[in-house]
Amino acid sequence: DQFDTPSDGTYRMYDGGTKIEDLKTALNAEATLSLQHYNTRKTLEYCKEVGQATASFHYPLGVQATDEFLMKVSEITGKEIPPAIGLERGRLVDAMADSQAWLHGKKYAIYGDPDFVYAVARFVLETGGEPTHCLATNGTPAWEAEMKALLASSPFGQDAQVWAGKDLWALRSLLFTEPVDLMIGNSYGKYLERDTGTPLIRLTFPIFDRHHHHRFPLMGYQ
Repeated sequence: DQFDTPSDGTYRMYDGGTKIEDLKTALNAEATLSLQHYNTRKTLEYCKEVGQATASFHYPLGVQATDEFLMKVSEITGKEIPPAIGLERGRLVDAMADSQAWLHGKKYAIYGDPDFVYAVARFVLETGGEPTHCLATNGTPAWEAEMKALLASSPFGQDAQVWAGKDLWALRSLLFTEPVDLMIGNSYGKYLERDTGTPLIRLTFPIFDRHHHHRFPLMGYQ
């Protein structure tokens, strides 16, 4: 809603978001779920201190990651996953099957924050793609170890490399020495696309050079 606030002649900042009243009652929640594990570690530690159950995810993106998130929500709430969401899952699996001839074996360079890179690399592996370069400028040694474990778990990740603490200038060099088929990341990769000729799939924030691309869903089965 923050990015979709209507223009109706009244200035305000901003529609949507969490209301202060709701924020005050968050201490009474049975559980806190984080969709960005590496960005919310201190928050989760505090939630544990006040007696809440906690769980964290690296973005519920793709099949397995979204499955895990929804099953955790179902477990905590005691409610079944709605059939409509099952339909979304089936459409994603069908789309992946239809696209396998184009995606299988493709090499990718993925950059962004640690949770985004982990989530996208996991989905790329599900499609049979190879996340050749996984780069997070603010990636920690713990993230690097978790990434390497993820990549080692799939035959498509055996030749992948993890780059913690590196920037897009370093990725530019890698794209010349070890080229890939596609890049995945935000709009700042457009300079690498221009210099190396590697097509860029624009995902996550910010996307400022493609009209309305920031409205496309990222998480879940969509």
